[in-house]
Amino acid sequence: MSLELTINEAIKTAMRAKDKVALDSLRAVKSQIQLLKTESLGAEVSPEQEIAILQRMVKQRKDSYDQFAAQGRNDLAEVEEAQMKIIEQFLPKQLSAEELEAEMKQIIAETGAESMKDLGKVMGVASKNLAGKSDGKSISEMAKKLLS
Repeated sequence: MSLELTINEAIKTAMRAKDKVALDSLRAVKSQIQLLKTESLGAEVSPEQEIAILQRMVKQRKDSYDQFAAQGRNDLAEVEEAQMKIIEQFLPKQLSAEELEAEMKQIIAETGAESMKDLGKVMGVASKNLAGKSDGKSISEMAKKLLS
């Protein structure tokens, strides 16, 4: 089932449960998918694009959460955190640190990277292979750690 259909079903469930936070979060995701469809002239949204949308939305919520928490606005921070958790449910299972390290070691071996000079080559392959399974920041940090 596509993400769009899954989101529509989740919206119906949230409406029945009168869960305002979930409803707001899911409607935001649906809006982003519709926007992408409109920009691509009605073409179907690929699974990779769906994952990218979800990752971007989670990152936005995380950044907002950090800002609100730093300013002492816990009421707003809690809303952002709740929305972030709801959106994360639709992302593929994230890799643990150990799993990420194992994947990165394999990618480094495949690309023949030996030093930080090869970081770009490793990041290109890693970003493509690990899309949706880990965020770019974690991938970058692990690549730098293993190459240095």
